[in-house]
Amino acid sequence: MNRTSLSHSRLRQRLVAAVCAISLGLPAALPARAAQNQLPALGDTASEDFGVGAERKLGDQIMREIRRDPDYSNDAILLEYLQSIFQPLVAAARQRGEISPDLDQRFAWEPFLVRDRSVNAFALPGGFIGVHLGLMGMTATRDELASVLAHELSHITQRHIARGMANSKRQSLIGLAATILGILAASRSNTMDGPQAVIAGGQAAAIQGQLNFSRDMEREADRIGFGVMTTAGFAPGGMAAMFEKLSQSSRLNDYGGFPYLRSHPLTTERIGEARARLGTAPPVAPVSVLEHVAAQARARVLMDPRADALRRWQALDGDSTSTSVADKLSAAYESALASTLMRDWARADASLTKALGLVQGSPRSDSRAERAVALLVVQSMLDRGDPVRAERALKPYASEPSRPVTLFNGGIALARGADEGTLKHIAEDLQTWVSNHPHDAEAWSVLGQVWSKLGQGLRALRAEAEARFALGDLTGAVDRLRAGQRLARGGNSSGVDFIEASVIDARLREIEAQRRAIAADERRSGG
Repeated sequence: MNRTSLSHSRLRQRLVAAVCAISLGLPAALPARAAQNQLPALGDTASEDFGVGAERKLGDQIMREIRRDPDYSNDAILLEYLQSIFQPLVAAARQRGEISPDLDQRFAWEPFLVRDRSVNAFALPGGFIGVHLGLMGMTATRDELASVLAHELSHITQRHIARGMANSKRQSLIGLAATILGILAASRSNTMDGPQAVIAGGQAAAIQGQLNFSRDMEREADRIGFGVMTTAGFAPGGMAAMFEKLSQSSRLNDYGGFPYLRSHPLTTERIGEARARLGTAPPVAPVSVLEHVAAQARARVLMDPRADALRRWQALDGDSTSTSVADKLSAAYESALASTLMRDWARADASLTKALGLVQGSPRSDSRAERAVALLVVQSMLDRGDPVRAERALKPYASEPSRPVTLFNGGIALARGADEGTLKHIAEDLQTWVSNHPHDAEAWSVLGQVWSKLGQGLRALRAEAEARFALGDLTGAVDRLRAGQRLARGGNSSGVDFIEASVIDARLREIEAQRRAIAADERRSGG
């Protein structure tokens, strides 16, 4: 079985039963851990609009399932790079008036990564945008990637999803969520017969048609997306270059690896309009491509972690005969990361040294490219159990409030057995981060480990519970919170953190109420 089959099958196996049940009008029989995350049905079946609140609820439900899928990628370095492109686009959309105040406040505006070799990106209800690592791996510049993100963002800001689903307002959000997840699973399948047979039935077929954006919606997303990306400062040629690359690649490699083109048909008209817009945008100063080259190389390696694929990436460094700095950096980064994942430390060190030499010695380099390679060095040193060298590599960036640096600081402190003062400082940084990013399961998990090292049992259990909750595991979150309650009740009153105990009690009530609401809505949906 190839990697694509592996990647879609786990999600499909959980959801096809639900889609079939919905299509036949039967109760949706999801496995226990998925069933606990069902959304409520639309309260007013006579509602005339698929409102902003309902759309966000639907998006949250879908994301609960996606975050639990093994191919949901939480790679801190790649996500940070993706955000560095996406957030300027969101800011530009606000500046242009594309995002209304209500939409701005209630939608997530969150991109996420899917560990899949296929070239795909998709907009979900509620402001979520999924990007396959295969798409990141084929983009040659940040402008090409920005063009795809701007296009998907425009589907959201123009509410194309809600407009397409408005006629399904009488169907429960549970059914909508399961159907969309089934469609996503189908888009990741090499053998489409099974998933498409499911989606072809009853209500699901209608929603599939609604999710396939119309030609007018595609043109609107192109036009508005172009304005958004150029307002954000990206090169206007990025969209035309991406369209042409997709068109050429899909013709040369017609093996089903371009699901993006199934939901976003690429016509000669769209390509021509993208070219015609080039003369309407102001020129943009050239930007070093090396940071993007590092991100592209990372995506290529992480999208397929099988041993034989890693060995191919590892060998590229020695086989590279290109004189291009970008090509040399790509080969060195790919080899260093693949060697790290294979625990071939000698090969990893050789490639890391070469990559550092390229970004530090090239007139085309910049500080961001050097930082990208330095973070790979930190990762490699931590993976081999050398926190001293990891700390040395991270030192120029150690005070940054960024996600990868915050997580690496925590990992280094735990690995080298840092003193109490250092651990408290790390805990404060992590607590600040999760306060602003409550769905970051990895950060909660590291915070829990730090609190445990500091002897703060209640805080450690609460952090573990929040990590489980962020992953959609409500049962695991409840178990951890109840363990916290038992610890608080069994300890000496002088040693109990009453504030944290109160927080645990409150969170337990909130999550239990959510579980009860989900169970009630599941019964209504099944009825």
